[in-house]
Amino acid sequence: MTSSFRQLPEAVEKVLGDPDRLAVLAELAPADGDADPDFDRLTRLAAAAFDVPIAFISLVGKNRQWLKSSAGEDRDGIAAEIVFGAHALADGDPDVLVVPDAHADQRFKGHEAVGFYAGVPVVVHGQRVGVLAVAAPEPRTAQPAAIQQLVDLAAMAGSLFSLKDEARVRARTAAALIREEWRHALTLEAGKVGSWVWDLRSDEIVANDILRRMYDLPADDSITGSDILGGIHPDDREEVDAALRSAFDEGVDYVSEYRVGATGRWLLARGRVYQRDGEGKPLIMMGVNLDLTETREAAEQTQLLLRELNHRVKNTLAMIQSLARQTMRRNPDPESFIEAFSGRLRTLSDSHALLSDRDWSGIGLAELVALQVQASNDFGPQQLELLGEDVFLPPDHALGLGLVLHELTSNATRFGALSVPDGHVSLSWSQRRDGDVWIDLVWMESGGPLVKEPREFGLGSRLIERSLAKVLGSSVELNFPPGGVEARISFPLPA
Repeated sequence: MTSSFRQLPEAVEKVLGDPDRLAVLAELAPADGDADPDFDRLTRLAAAAFDVPIAFISLVGKNRQWLKSSAGEDRDGIAAEIVFGAHALADGDPDVLVVPDAHADQRFKGHEAVGFYAGVPVVVHGQRVGVLAVAAPEPRTAQPAAIQQLVDLAAMAGSLFSLKDEARVRARTAAALIREEWRHALTLEAGKVGSWVWDLRSDEIVANDILRRMYDLPADDSITGSDILGGIHPDDREEVDAALRSAFDEGVDYVSEYRVGATGRWLLARGRVYQRDGEGKPLIMMGVNLDLTETREAAEQTQLLLRELNHRVKNTLAMIQSLARQTMRRNPDPESFIEAFSGRLRTLSDSHALLSDRDWSGIGLAELVALQVQASNDFGPQQLELLGEDVFLPPDHALGLGLVLHELTSNATRFGALSVPDGHVSLSWSQRRDGDVWIDLVWMESGGPLVKEPREFGLGSRLIERSLAKVLGSSVELNFPPGGVEARISFPLPA
């Protein structure tokens, strides 16, 4: 039950408004207004000691009080006359305020429901935060023994308030610790961080589940330092031992990268000695482990790609240089040189772009044909027939075959079957096994201008024959029957 004060003397209000007192009162969380049965025995003893109809314990704030316990019969609303509690805190001697005849006391004029009052401050953490009081409607005298008992009961009430406050503080602290532990555990889980505390005296390690999974250790078994060190790959143990000795002997942070023998995964370990004995001998070490496997694999893949790119760039520059020299030799006129060289350079560029999009892993034969043959707008789609199942080509095969297909298509659209509306090109490929897997590709032209075998092969023919030179075992055969140019290409695929 809560009640508000009527107007009080300035001296009383000053006592009630003391900041230190209000701070302790706030810690007791009285604002809920609920009675507390734990105090009922004290109020019953107080009422019996004075043989009065009511006794109560209240917490007294700046402008109101909270009734925490009452005993006896509240006749005529005696407990509601809370102004007495305010004076008990401010006007009484250090122990008790006794008012034998409240009707005759000017401080309580207008509070006729109370004739007798005795109240003792309840002290918590050195501050008067409430009162234990007894009251009666008629005046009466109080025996010294009863007053002393009231003082003792008030001291017990203060102790009980202190115990309850300490219990609340411990509960809040425990709840905060649990929340912090959960937050810490969730943070480690989200970051995939294994944490550990190593007691070097007993060799026992307390670790989270992530660390157990890193070492492929059972979820419930105890862990020792020997288990962890024994799980490190034999090739990496010497480096780990050296890092630990430096941490133990020199006080530096422990940092080491190593593989786990059971899983082969790479871990980064970081730790520090947090406790030593009087002689400086390490006792407790704490640290974390991070899984670096994916990071190292990505770095290795990046290095591999850079080496491959460097190799490809060198090869491509050499090929461009060769193409430029040969094209210039066959096309000394600048315009014809630019036309011929630009087409071949574009072929290389398109193939490089496709391979780059696939991290230089290779491309499909059907996609290469679409890029180098079908993309030409110089002939109708009905003039080209494609036969064969798609085959995955490595980078060197794709670059070489791309140049071959470009030269065949370029020659066919300028001089051969694709230069006339009725001309036709059949491009077919198949696989065969002769120890290795081989690809046989046939280009056949028909319906175009009459073909004569040239007395001297031009640059295009030589490019066709030499473009797959980097593919060991490959062969390109050009034939010039009257009906149209034929090209038969064979090359092995790597296992």
